[in-house]
Amino acid sequence: MTRHSSDSRGAGPAAAFGSATAASAASATVVTPATSATSANSMASASSAVPAAACAALSDGELGELLDRLCDRYNRAEFIDDDPIAIPHRFTARRDREIAGFLAATIAWGNRQTIVRNGHRMMHFLDDAPADFVRNASTHELARLDAFVHRTFNGADLRDFILALRRFEERFGGLGSFFESRYEATGDLPAVLSEFRREFFAAEHAPHCEKHLSSIDRGAACKRLCMFLRWMVRRDGRGVDFGEWRRIPMSALRIPLDLHVGATARALGLLTRRQNDWRAVEETTAALRRFDANDPVRFDFALFGIGIDPSRCLSDYLR
Repeated sequence: MTRHSSDSRGAGPAAAFGSATAASAASATVVTPATSATSANSMASASSAVPAAACAALSDGELGELLDRLCDRYNRAEFIDDDPIAIPHRFTARRDREIAGFLAATIAWGNRQTIVRNGHRMMHFLDDAPADFVRNASTHELARLDAFVHRTFNGADLRDFILALRRFEERFGGLGSFFESRYEATGDLPAVLSEFRREFFAAEHAPHCEKHLSSIDRGAACKRLCMFLRWMVRRDGRGVDFGEWRRIPMSALRIPLDLHVGATARALGLLTRRQNDWRAVEETTAALRRFDANDPVRFDFALFGIGIDPSRCLSDYLR
């Protein structure tokens, strides 16, 4: 699931997929919530409308049980087709998944159906072979990308991103190799995110494309990057996240924080900071570690899912 301005993970996993997956489940019924800016704001308001007293009355044990219930409800593979994570799920090779996932996360803001549709369309522009295209596309093939557009992410931005990814292939052996090796060297995920952005824009590029990769150095929540990392690092056998990058521990991940997750986290007393920035990311992640120190970001499914589920609201679980 994903967010930017109003930050509808549209954004992100279907309600079920936390950061970039966007459908929710009502028991065995599949629900497909709209995630436009208007509905995003109204749904976030519903989450935050939960009486503070009801949440304050929960013990840590009760809150942990609630988070587990919500995580189980929304962490389901049947929602993949309707979520941005469906784009990397088209592929089985690690390099293809890395590139498809990174690009899908990059455009994961706005209306969820549009994100998924444009994500598949983007893969067609890459000949449905993203890793090969990144390595070998000719100048003529790169020029064809000019026809692509997703909101403010245009064909020129896509071309600059492809060339930056090519540089990562040549210098580091790919995105996964970069993130895994830099994390092993530093043990500091925020430092790796900072270094990644510097390296990504080290080659010649148009300044316009920089807006599509958040800067942790400027205090941004980096929701889409955190979502992408969740996809690639987490593994739980449920068929949603890939678990490809095993040299990064799940405990190092940070919550993909957007409007929905922030509203739910505040309602549950997991977040006191008002801004949805990196400091809020750290505060929320630290609170979630109380309930699962080894895999705190699995609760992304819970916080995001209940935040956009039109069939349920948080108060339903507090009665």
